[in-house]
Amino acid sequence: MNTNTTNTSVLLAGATGYLGGYIAKELQIRKIETKILVRNLEKATHLKSEHSTIFQAEVTQAESLKGLFKGVNTVISTVGITRQKDGLTYMQVDYQANKNLLDEAKRAGVRKFIYVSVLNGRLHRNLKMVEAKEAFVDELLQSGLDFTVVRPNGFFSDMKDFLDMAKKGRVYLFGSGEQKFNPIHGQDLAAACIDAIGSVKTEIGIGGPDILTHNEVAQMALLANGKPINIVRFPHAIRKFVLWCFRTFTSSKTYGPIEFFLTFMGDDAIAPRYGCHRLSTFFQQEMDVIQKADK
Repeated sequence: MNTNTTNTSVLLAGATGYLGGYIAKELQIRKIETKILVRNLEKATHLKSEHSTIFQAEVTQAESLKGLFKGVNTVISTVGITRQKDGLTYMQVDYQANKNLLDEAKRAGVRKFIYVSVLNGRLHRNLKMVEAKEAFVDELLQSGLDFTVVRPNGFFSDMKDFLDMAKKGRVYLFGSGEQKFNPIHGQDLAAACIDAIGSVKTEIGIGGPDILTHNEVAQMALLANGKPINIVRFPHAIRKFVLWCFRTFTSSKTYGPIEFFLTFMGDDAIAPRYGCHRLSTFFQQEMDVIQKADK
């Protein structure tokens, strides 16, 4: 992968999220001139650096973006809904907000757009959380800009759900628990996103260095909590029934994240391995933070 970022100027959207924060730090380390777009300036003060300038904008409002792309040749967007907070839909954020960024990038003569979607997104367009992301990928394909869609496996931050279950002394899985995946740390993924600036690839699938089974992750989480190994495995029929119930009796705002989680818990999700951060170390670090906070 070509990692040359000479004469690069970046506009970063989504910097206050898990991945966006790591990308902002990596851009700072590489001394890349960066414009950081945020809704809340107070939440972004820690992102200010010698090589970055913070601008207040609402990416769901196209008019707030006008003029901010001047001098920028690369846009990196991690904009998307993980858990519903402010009532906006996936199409309003994952699709339309990113389209607003893309439209302004085209008007400003930006050279490249880097967008973070999900692994195997095309195969799961039926999921509400993925539908909007892939609709935006369609826009990128027709944009005429150079682009790279980065498709990560699960984030380490998502694996906290295992820690939360383990804290109560029991982890719940589906099927045999032998489904495999390789989640990735935000710092490793951030480095890959910035490396993509100089890449000619239009898509990059990426995961962490360790391919693990759900059983192995459950065991790690229980051990990190100092709990005995106690894993309960439900048949996939129950997973599918729960999916049906949520889709039938709740709104997409409620079932979107659950639908995404339960779908990916049913299959292998293995991406090309990258990075150096280990999930077991991440779990232990998270537990150290929790223990310090409890003292």
